[in-house]
Amino acid sequence: MTRQTGRGATPSTPRSVDVARLAGVSQKTVSRVFNSEPYVSEDVRRRVLQAAEDLGYRMNNAARALASGRTRSIGVVTLGTALYGPASLLMGIERAVRDTGYALRVVNTMEGDPAGVAGAVDSLLEQGVDGIVVSEPIDEGTSVAELSVDVPVLVIGAPTPFATSRPVTSGGGADLLTRAATQHLLDLGHVTVHHLSGPPRWFAARDRLIAWRAALAAHGAPEPPVVVGDWSAASGYAAGRELAADPSVTAVFAANDDMAIGLIRALTEAGRRVPDDVSVVGFDDIPVAAYVTPPLTTVRQPFDAVAQEGLKRLLHAIENPDADPLPPSDPPVDLVVRSSTAPPPHR
Repeated sequence: MTRQTGRGATPSTPRSVDVARLAGVSQKTVSRVFNSEPYVSEDVRRRVLQAAEDLGYRMNNAARALASGRTRSIGVVTLGTALYGPASLLMGIERAVRDTGYALRVVNTMEGDPAGVAGAVDSLLEQGVDGIVVSEPIDEGTSVAELSVDVPVLVIGAPTPFATSRPVTSGGGADLLTRAATQHLLDLGHVTVHHLSGPPRWFAARDRLIAWRAALAAHGAPEPPVVVGDWSAASGYAAGRELAADPSVTAVFAANDDMAIGLIRALTEAGRRVPDDVSVVGFDDIPVAAYVTPPLTTVRQPFDAVAQEGLKRLLHAIENPDADPLPPSDPPVDLVVRSSTAPPPHR
């Protein structure tokens, strides 16, 4: 197609009929491709998308919403925090949505605001979103129990907090990651593994605590008292000062890497060498974990995989309302072994 150019002329706006002509398909097929409908071959889909890119075509969202009854938008409820886990998961969701043709609308909540989730969901429903992602890691009690949502809802790493006719879950499998971390220390020969947990109101902290206990029980290892932190390196440092005073401590599983790094600092200052005297495993594999001293053994959270699987299942529920939900899958278990773990010292 030739676009009009030159003095006094304005470029014509490409239309779906232009895309159809260039791709050699019908206008209905172009609509099917841009609405992510099934029964379109990969070859046809590729040709349509390539033609659209060549022409600079962008489907009008308002027209698409009017024709389909959907706004082609997904709402996300997420905790407003700079903590690595929630922030990385939000980035994973944004990356997963990027190529779906859906817009993303994010509403942040604040920790300790009992009405935060309910208010965020109401705001998104008023905007007419086609589905909602709840990436809210804290148990806010019964504040959202009376909500009833009539669009598909994806809840990541937590129980569904309110009633919905089409619930979708993703982000399970923390038990597999925690078991791998704990089992690694037990396989090295440690009699037991101490645990530095996150705050009890966080679902992730609960899941890791339960899985740590299960791993010890399966191994027949004694269960030491739990030390509680708040995800920060400072709380890990405080826990390290406490654990360093106990000569029987030879292995610690920390519920995140920041606390593990603070823990190692305190152990080192107390004269407890890592890993010669005490082995430490973290959780997340934050970027700095490979560069601390010693480099930290940890389990890598598959944020992108969790987001991609969750979005795939949510879009299936949105676009196929009468179909059975897609089955969930376990996340990959990636234990990153570095220099902070070793067999226990000889007594």
